[in-house]
Amino acid sequence: MISIDYQIVKRESKVELPEKLLFGRMFSDHMFEMDYDEAKGGWYKAAIKKYGPISVNPAAMALHYGQEIFEGLKAYIRDDGRVALFRPKKNMERMNNSAKRLIMPEFDGEFVLNAIKELISIDRDWIPRKPGHALYIRPMMMSTDPYLGVRPSETYKLIVILSPVGPYYPEGFKPVPIMATDKYVRAVRKGVGECKAAGNYAASLAAQKEAREQGFTQVLWLDAIEQKYIEEVGTMNMFVHFKDEVATPALSGSILPGVTRNSVIQILKDWGYNVTERKIAIQEVIEGYKSGRLMELFGSGTAAVISSIGRLKYGDILLQFSEEEAGELGRKLYKEITDIQYGRIEDRFGWITFID
Repeated sequence: MISIDYQIVKRESKVELPEKLLFGRMFSDHMFEMDYDEAKGGWYKAAIKKYGPISVNPAAMALHYGQEIFEGLKAYIRDDGRVALFRPKKNMERMNNSAKRLIMPEFDGEFVLNAIKELISIDRDWIPRKPGHALYIRPMMMSTDPYLGVRPSETYKLIVILSPVGPYYPEGFKPVPIMATDKYVRAVRKGVGECKAAGNYAASLAAQKEAREQGFTQVLWLDAIEQKYIEEVGTMNMFVHFKDEVATPALSGSILPGVTRNSVIQILKDWGYNVTERKIAIQEVIEGYKSGRLMELFGSGTAAVISSIGRLKYGDILLQFSEEEAGELGRKLYKEITDIQYGRIEDRFGWITFID
């Protein structure tokens, strides 16, 4: 049984967060770290310690062959003062699924979740209290064998860091412009697109750079085989609200199974919407826009929760929605999810985990 070594550092002054928090730029006092060595029988040396640089051998396999995965979730201070996590067990399950696919060691999800709760309790003062703010939690695992050769590593490091964050989009809950591209592909079925693997995000950077240069916030990826079906946006799963259904791309192996995506599906079904998980051609979206069948587009993800789409560009075609007002269903879903997270309405799905 692994035990946690607590190496707590006392602050000399009170935590003071800046008025404007940029996403992912500031980190709390402590982090969780745990090592794995196949020769030593598995996971060992778990510790909550001072946040700081880690020592990695230049030959560590993660640096050369990309055997690295991560997760993202948030802690909230609710209106009643309690600290809560939103569906954290789903994140532990997904991280273990990513580990399995990349031939990395699985871990005891309950143990790591308890370590995360301990870490947040210690650094509780880092949780922002302003509306739309939270403490972002980043677990990651990397291979550490100092070996230049393509094989699974035999040693690994699992780390959890905390970052106080403001809204993912600084402009607030306003519609965002996205661009669909068939110039690049992000992931292919039977690959690692369904994993939260670091390499997936590296593969997205060229398209992301070009999109931003053209005034778009994110890239909408198409399937890698036919390049005709929409898949996901860089940091979000996609939803298409037609008059007669709310459709989202089916999980085909190249799409990340989002925790917020799953939550949106459950909420919509609870509200009585006709929700489908299926292939959605980009041409169907365009034709739906032209015919009036398309009501709105929105994305879902941990960072932004819900992002309404204000513009969608594909080649020479531009679908223009409101750039000031988010779509009605997107607003409704955002309110529902954040109200559950902050304790303003009943958690009828049993999604909240408290940190006591």
